[in-house]
Amino acid sequence: MYSNPPVHGARIVANVVGNPEFFNEWKEEMEMMAGRIKSVRQKLYNNLSSKDKSGKDWSFILKQIGMFSFTGLNKAQSDNMTDKWHVYMTKDGRISLAGLSAAKCEYLADAIIDSYHNVS
Repeated sequence: MYSNPPVHGARIVANVVGNPEFFNEWKEEMEMMAGRIKSVRQKLYNNLSSKDKSGKDWSFILKQIGMFSFTGLNKAQSDNMTDKWHVYMTKDGRISLAGLSAAKCEYLADAIIDSYHNVS
């Protein structure tokens, strides 16, 4: 017994990559999506840095890449994020930045600062 993945996905990719017009459109969309995540990451960092008076270095937010950020929060702090602030993340403190809007960056920064400093 063996199985093969459906071929239609590969055909779609071949059509996009093989057509310069489609490929350029795809690249532009990827750059726009990556740029949006970088922008949200920067806005979150700016909010954390300006609101947190403890002097903590939040620059690790900017040094990370991709759709997620490891916030450094532990399980208890992550639970506080969910229970008090209704921010959902993994118990190891990983949060999705792809799902974060620019309008919610300040709220998230407030939640992270509260959880970081007020929960052990």
